[in-house]
Amino acid sequence: MIKHILLPLAVTLFAASAATAAEPLSGAEFDAYATGKTLTFAENGEPYGAEQYLPNNRVRWAFDEDTCMEGVWYEKEDNICFVYQDGDAPQCWSFYLEDDKLKAVFNGNSGTELYEAWTTDGPLACMAPGLGV
Repeated sequence: MIKHILLPLAVTLFAASAATAAEPLSGAEFDAYATGKTLTFAENGEPYGAEQYLPNNRVRWAFDEDTCMEGVWYEKEDNICFVYQDGDAPQCWSFYLEDDKLKAVFNGNSGTELYEAWTTDGPLACMAPGLGV
């Protein structure tokens, strides 16, 4: 009789925890995780780029060995959207915390998924003069 009660309870608890894990981070959760860090992202095991998360939703982004771009992020629905100094349209991503690291899924047709490869507390190394120091 106990098995008949415990099994449905275990399945329910597992489903609830799986649903929670699949929820994208809110802006407040993303801010709490990322601010003060420089995160390097990878796609399919290859370096993609790095971003330094500064106070007040400011960011500094560089593709691998590229010049840094300044920008800001904001929350929009279930996404974190980034706008950079290049004037391109906002880039919106859903962020998830998996195994204590970020996974970013691009909100668009590309299907791009990035994974946090490593983290530092130091500034982003930028090729542009005066940045990242």
